[in-house]
Amino acid sequence: MAGHRGNATLARRGLADPDAGVRAAAVGALARLDELRAADVEAALADDSPALRRRAVEVALRARGRGTRSSLPRAVTDALGDPDPLVVVAAAWFLAERRTRTAVPVLASLATGHDDARCREAAVAALGAIGDPAGLPAVLGALQDSPTVRRRATVALAGFDDPRVTPALRAATGDRDWQVRQAAGELLDEPEQGSSPDT
Repeated sequence: MAGHRGNATLARRGLADPDAGVRAAAVGALARLDELRAADVEAALADDSPALRRRAVEVALRARGRGTRSSLPRAVTDALGDPDPLVVVAAAWFLAERRTRTAVPVLASLATGHDDARCREAAVAALGAIGDPAGLPAVLGALQDSPTVRRRATVALAGFDDPRVTPALRAATGDRDWQVRQAAGELLDEPEQGSSPDT
């Protein structure tokens, strides 16, 4: 309610509440009021509550003030190692939106080595959004992953200007997943091979 009523003082007080749900609500309220600070997000990312860490990284783009271009991207990059997959997914999204090139090595490792497909998919998407050449090998490797990751990797190839991209897209037009074929064909501006969904 503090966030909707413009009461930033009350919202900030909630950051120290013993209940993690209240702390998460306070972070969201401060973001809504444009009163969220990088330090607030960083503190929340160090909290024991997965729900609070998720909420903090989801609204991290709304953070203002000192550290938003330095310590905050580092803290969110560290969150790529969080045990909660949804924190990892949200962190990858933040880094993609901010085009954080310093996160590319960690994202590349995630894209090829995380045991949760959602995290691999998010990392691949972030690498494509950032478009750093160092991320391309991981995206190419992801073309051998599960269908959802392969689809994301195919689209992510559009973010790179590299001679390896076109051959990879041509190979993807023969993928067993029709959505991968479709995405590759669209990027090549060619019709896909077989238009009906797999059975």
